[in-house]
Amino acid sequence: MNIFKNTLSSPRLRIAAVALAAALGIGTVVAVAQDGKNTGRDKGAEKKSGGRPALTVNLVTPQPLQWPQIVPANGNIVAWQEAIIGPEISGNRLTEVLVNVGDVVKKGQVLARIASDTVNAELAQSKAAAVEAEAQLAEAKANADRARQIQATGALSAQQINQYLTQEQTALARLNAARAKVQADELRLSHTRLVAPDDGIISARTATVGSLATQSQELFRLIRGGRLEWRAEVTAVDLTRVKSGTAATLITPSGQAVQGKVRMVAPTVDPQTRTAIVYVDLPATAQPAGARAGMFARGSFELGKTEALTLPQTAVHQREGFSYAYRVGPDSRVSQIKVDLGRRIGDRVEIVSGLTADVRVVASGVGFLADGDLVRVVEAATAAPAAAPPAQK
Repeated sequence: MNIFKNTLSSPRLRIAAVALAAALGIGTVVAVAQDGKNTGRDKGAEKKSGGRPALTVNLVTPQPLQWPQIVPANGNIVAWQEAIIGPEISGNRLTEVLVNVGDVVKKGQVLARIASDTVNAELAQSKAAAVEAEAQLAEAKANADRARQIQATGALSAQQINQYLTQEQTALARLNAARAKVQADELRLSHTRLVAPDDGIISARTATVGSLATQSQELFRLIRGGRLEWRAEVTAVDLTRVKSGTAATLITPSGQAVQGKVRMVAPTVDPQTRTAIVYVDLPATAQPAGARAGMFARGSFELGKTEALTLPQTAVHQREGFSYAYRVGPDSRVSQIKVDLGRRIGDRVEIVSGLTADVRVVASGVGFLADGDLVRVVEAATAAPAAAPPAQK
């Protein structure tokens, strides 16, 4: 064994030693001798550094970023305004229902029809009474005109003249009443057609063909304009920070994000929950994105952007209710630093206190470290370009 060690120490005799070892079948001995030499070198390095590194790590420094100020909120999605549509006449049956829940309708569109036979008959009777009143007025007016012409001659007494004039006024009043009755019956006839008071979406329907229509009965509900709003509950602490026009983002139960804008903030706070309602107008694309009236949604209000000192979440270790980062010293040992966390966006977290922007900390794997552990630092590949290989002769 000593012969091979001395041989390996001489560069000129190394080739001959390898050939002799191959011929004698003792290549394993040479390899073991080499391994023993390398192992001894590694142990010496570990002894010099004070121990074996616990982990190979990369370092990162806190990065300043412009982060939005966010106020979280929860609330229900409801209709902006909901119109209740019902019949204005009683005693007639529904003969036709033309729309169903979910239909998009236009202003003036017919939704249902009510039997109009009785109303048509009453309208015809009213029109006949109006014609009769017109004839009576014509006769009374002619008598009154003759009485006025001969009033100065004394052919008629004052009492007769006043009688003719009174008959004229009475006939005129009867004609006006008959015409008003015609208008009322025409209006009742128009009420046999239930029409949409505005553009929108039918959200509810109780109308059925053959049912008896009565006044104040709800037959349809209409979401006016198809507009929805998010009524978010905001705590009294954050209420003063939310203003009209503030941008809002809510997440529907399907996971899609919907952008909105604050229309108004409620002037009162609920004394039980200590929260107030913030009314957020949602765009017309809210329903295609999955928003529906009656849904519960989570969201937030964006109040502007501020600078924040951030780290990757992998660089922060949570233990016993506290957060820690690990700084690497000149001796390659880590020291535990307690930090206070703020907002979280994506894979980064805000460092409120405990670190400055020039401190380098372990980027990942911090859950395997303890205060004082020895680590081996690997610099990023882009920190220094690799040297070109020497040219071959």
